[in-house]
Amino acid sequence: MTRLSRTVALVGMMGAGKSSIGRRLAARLDVPFRDADGEIELAAGCSVAEIFERYGEGAFRTGERRVIARLLTESPHVLATGGGAFIDPNTRARLKESAVTVWIKAPVDVLLARVQRRDNRPLLRNADPRATLERLLTERTPVYAEADLTVESEDGPHTVALERILAALKSRGLCEGA
Repeated sequence: MTRLSRTVALVGMMGAGKSSIGRRLAARLDVPFRDADGEIELAAGCSVAEIFERYGEGAFRTGERRVIARLLTESPHVLATGGGAFIDPNTRARLKESAVTVWIKAPVDVLLARVQRRDNRPLLRNADPRATLERLLTERTPVYAEADLTVESEDGPHTVALERILAALKSRGLCEGA
């Protein structure tokens, strides 16, 4: 049986693999998995894209702050955050206080290939999604770098990043087993 001493919050750009890796990590650690975007959709009764369309990004970020704050009161679990969650100073402070944060860092070509598989990214619904991703990555990298751990994720199976996260958590005494 695995013991997790703190919630593990996965941060990083859209397409980095936070949800996919997070599900696998939670299974390996035998703890619940929570996806912040999924929880926001559940609370709002509509998709993230619909929230952006109807109410704007500001309203989405307010809901995101509330949902993440609530999730951080739960027993240790794996939490996949949205790409912009860690950028918000209040959310970032809460995450750093209540969880171990892991930046899943991926190059722009990998991110672009992954996000183009589905049209569910409101910030990329424009004429040049690549330029948007590059701009966001440039703006957000210094903030993501504040995460407790950084794990590289290349194009390939998520199991590589998963094993890197597990090794980093074990080396810091944040989990046993797995």
